[in-house]
Amino acid sequence: MELPTKTPLLGKTLEELRIVAAKEGMPAFAAKQLAAWIYQKGVGSIDEMTNLSLSARLHLSEDYEVGSKPPVTRQESKDGTVKYLFPTESGQHVETVFIPDDDRGTVCVSCQVGCKMACRFCMTGRQGFQGQLTTTDILNQIYSLPERHRLTNIVFMGQGEPLDNLDAILRATQLLMADYGWAWSPKRMTVSTVGLRKGLKRFLDESPCHLAISLHNPFAEERAAIMPAERSYPIHEMLELLRQYDWTGQRRLSFEYIIFGGLNDSNRYARELVRLLSGLECRVNLIRWHSIPQDDSHQAGSTSGDSALSQPLFHEADLSRMAAFRDYLSHHDVRCTIRASRGQDIDAACGLLNTKYK
Repeated sequence: MELPTKTPLLGKTLEELRIVAAKEGMPAFAAKQLAAWIYQKGVGSIDEMTNLSLSARLHLSEDYEVGSKPPVTRQESKDGTVKYLFPTESGQHVETVFIPDDDRGTVCVSCQVGCKMACRFCMTGRQGFQGQLTTTDILNQIYSLPERHRLTNIVFMGQGEPLDNLDAILRATQLLMADYGWAWSPKRMTVSTVGLRKGLKRFLDESPCHLAISLHNPFAEERAAIMPAERSYPIHEMLELLRQYDWTGQRRLSFEYIIFGGLNDSNRYARELVRLLSGLECRVNLIRWHSIPQDDSHQAGSTSGDSALSQPLFHEADLSRMAAFRDYLSHHDVRCTIRASRGQDIDAACGLLNTKYK
């Protein structure tokens, strides 16, 4: 006989913990004690909450659990990047990546199992959508990360589209920022998106976290051919919205631009990027595209009318060409950097996360 599922405490706000405490007959101040144990001390079980009475712990354990789940696999790259496979509340799995860099430590967090966006160059996109992560699932990738105490930055750039799971993302970041939670600065967190009409304005209005837009091509028709989201929310409309907000303060706007060798790396694209982003306070991060294992893009390439997708489709970029592209943007007053590629040998680099077969 299957035991009834207990409710996780990880992911609950202080007000929700007050409701839990009242339900269990605990004093009102117990909610702050619960929050401290969960978010600040990082306990794995209710039994470890030693400033609660034994009877309170026993009663609480009947219906609740912390909800943390350790990773089930670990892979380490030759460059020190570590990829973990985390279980979810629904019994599925997601991949999470820890990237050490001198005195910095960044975790790349997933928000969905698979993804609906179907970007043609992305392994996660090819996996298809298999489920939303709960706030507990999202926070657990940080909470149960073995390197948690080395973290300086969190990027929501793993599997899935954050704005397609916006309620969970907003709740997770709010708990990370709360004084009873992790008390993290929003300047240490970045949320990435292909740009969804439904969620972008709400995110901009409700979250102080940094925003990263996956752009990858400045020409609408060509972008739509590799990123279907362009058809439902064109980049020029998205930019109109972004220009309504102040990017000169603490919140940062960046555009992610994957370089595909011979496809979007010529001066024609650099010139259009300069024109498109003119007057907007932002940064462009150039990312080298990584060949997808068992990639079929060379065969599955062009479709009728997709002029940008003449065969072959995607090639890894030449680093000198990337440097020239960066220099062109920089010389035309667009801040631009080349993002270092990490974890490619364990399929942990940008666009390679996938749990379809795990």
